[in-house]
Amino acid sequence: MASGGAPTVKEAANFNAEKDSEVLRKAMKGLGTDEKAIINVLAYRSCEQRQAIKLKFKSMYGRDLVKDLKSELGGNLENAVVALMEPCELLDAKSLRSAMKGAGTDEEVLIEVLCTRTNAEIDALKKAYKSELSRDLENDIASETSGHFKRLLISLLQGQRDEGGVDESLAAKEAQDLYDAGEKQWGTDESIFNKILVTRSYAQLQRTFDIYVKIAKQDVYAAIQSEMSGDLRDAMQAVVRCVHSRPMYFAEKLYKSMKGAGTDDTTLIRIVVSRCEVINN
Repeated sequence: MASGGAPTVKEAANFNAEKDSEVLRKAMKGLGTDEKAIINVLAYRSCEQRQAIKLKFKSMYGRDLVKDLKSELGGNLENAVVALMEPCELLDAKSLRSAMKGAGTDEEVLIEVLCTRTNAEIDALKKAYKSELSRDLENDIASETSGHFKRLLISLLQGQRDEGGVDESLAAKEAQDLYDAGEKQWGTDESIFNKILVTRSYAQLQRTFDIYVKIAKQDVYAAIQSEMSGDLRDAMQAVVRCVHSRPMYFAEKLYKSMKGAGTDDTTLIRIVVSRCEVINN
């Protein structure tokens, strides 16, 4: 992600879907594949422009561009290029489906996607999940998760986070509510954390967290660490980290995907492709 939260992929000036289609066809026609030519087109076009190229390519050649790319490329380059050809909301939908398909559930992917998307992005990915995968996302989440973690994800799926400004009196009240629901008492009232972290705007939550530090003498992230466990703790902390800095949250995820022996290529591709056109703040 570029400094200042700017997207790294922007709409190409003087875009011409027909010329791009010709370059791509030439790169894949005959013996061998010009991978550099493919990258130079698809990595420098916006998602909307790539969809236009996909349609124009089929109109010009009667061929499916994604199928051609799959047949000509391989490995992680194929995976990255095919991901680039997906509309952003469908990429999210497919990532969620993949995380829940088969034996076991990849809760990290559920957390990464659902805890970081805007109301509009959640609405779009839910529609894509229904229309393209013929499944109901909320039903799948409910069947694959449980307890307070399930409730948190279903709450996030409603896409009802307030997008207004800061109410100082509400911030003071809810900072105290969070303290009372967690550190002040024996046991934790997770529903209070759920309500506040899911429904308040990022600006409102930031002010609430600032006041919380004065009350509790530690930040909300640390309180969640001590009061909760497992997937619920990780999801709640993901929301807190995004409130502080969404770009930093994804930077840390990228770092972890490449740290140590080997690389988590699936995570690396998913984050880079899904965030490359997003204005991060």
